[in-house]
Amino acid sequence: MHIRAVLNRDGGTFSTMNLDRFTEEIVQAFTETGHCVAARQVDGHEIEEALRMACRDDGVDAVLVGGGDGTISLAAGLVAESGKILAVLPAGTMNLFARSIAIPLDLEAAVTALANGHVREVDIAHLNGRPFVHQFSIGMHPQLIRLRTQMPFRGRLGKIAASARAAITTLLNPQNLRVSLTMGESELLAETASISVTNNLYGEGHLPYTDNPDGGVLGIYITRARRRSDLIVHFLNMAIGRWRQNEQVEIHEAGEVRLRILAPRRELKCSIDGELCPLDRDIHIRQHPRALRVLVPTESQEG
Repeated sequence: MHIRAVLNRDGGTFSTMNLDRFTEEIVQAFTETGHCVAARQVDGHEIEEALRMACRDDGVDAVLVGGGDGTISLAAGLVAESGKILAVLPAGTMNLFARSIAIPLDLEAAVTALANGHVREVDIAHLNGRPFVHQFSIGMHPQLIRLRTQMPFRGRLGKIAASARAAITTLLNPQNLRVSLTMGESELLAETASISVTNNLYGEGHLPYTDNPDGGVLGIYITRARRRSDLIVHFLNMAIGRWRQNEQVEIHEAGEVRLRILAPRRELKCSIDGELCPLDRDIHIRQHPRALRVLVPTESQEG
């Protein structure tokens, strides 16, 4: 394959490592397995244009992207539209999509695994036309992200610590929403502190990511907890990956869902694959089964 590697030098792990040497390792590993690789390092503000150029290039078969979940989400949408193959290097804090497609979290191991990998078709979702690969959320999660961005931190561990502080503040000041959800012929009214719509259901017993990236169904998670003590229990259950037996969350499955924000009237934000975005009051989310081709390790089995 002809592979274009685009590495976000401002993205997570890449910002603290010898990226020139790592780029040489990428080229060597893929060349040794019969691929042709051209690599480019870019700043964060250049990443979108670099990805668009790679996706427009008829000579490129696959786009290898290194960065955090936000960078990978952007790349996934562009690559899916182009029909090319996406290869993911997990250089972020959580790397949730990379986990869902069984990419090793150690970067050198990930390079080796991908260089010897095979192509798999997985699902991608669209929110009002915008693609995402992991999760859309309203309520507590974007509130947590907003608070975290206001805190100074450095590196991956600093970001985790800032997230913990922001989570505590969010738990002390939850903001309830009234939302209408339409799934097929059913309509549900909910007043809740948090709703997440996920590209496939979360797996059990680990961080919130799917074990079945080609499962063909959206997961709709509505937080039932109202009291502060219940919200704390909910956060603890999330941390250990307890979903199906979690009394604090209501779970639905659908191929598409429509959400309408009923209240409050103030300007709101949402989170899309970990990025803070303006929230439309009318939202249509639809999953597109197996519409994204990804490179995965050879030992990764299709679900």
